[in-house]
Order: sequence, then C-alpha cells, then structure tokens
Amino acid sequence: MIKLKVTGMTCGHCEGAVKKALAAVPGVQQVLGVDRVKQEAAVEGTPDPQALVLAITEEGYQAEVLP
Repeated sequence: MIKLKVTGMTCGHCEGAVKKALAAVPGVQQVLGVDRVKQEAAVEGTPDPQALVLAITEEGYQAEVLP
C-alpha cells in the first residue's frame, strides 16, 4: 500500500478528481481511499510513487508520498 498526503481538497468533487487521477496511473490495482478531511489518499498495487504525485499535481492539488 502506498499512502499520500494530498493538500488542497475541499469537497467531494475534489476527492473524486484525485481518485480518478490515481486510478489512471499504471500499476494501481485499487484506490483504497481519498479523504479530504485527513488530506490523505491510499492506493494498492505497484505504481511508481512519483507518477502518483504527478497525477495529483496535474489535477491542481499538492501531494507527497508518506513514509
């Protein structure tokens, strides 16, 4: 599982946009969750973590991989 800190999400639409962007990254088997309150997202699979960050930033949000 890869967890990410995602900042800038303010509504359900934001969560949906991040979820859709993460699901499109090669290697993602499942988006386990996107939470605007906790400002976190998690995916399962073997994607390149930096590709996840790039997908989120291209949607207009800030992201970083959590340890």
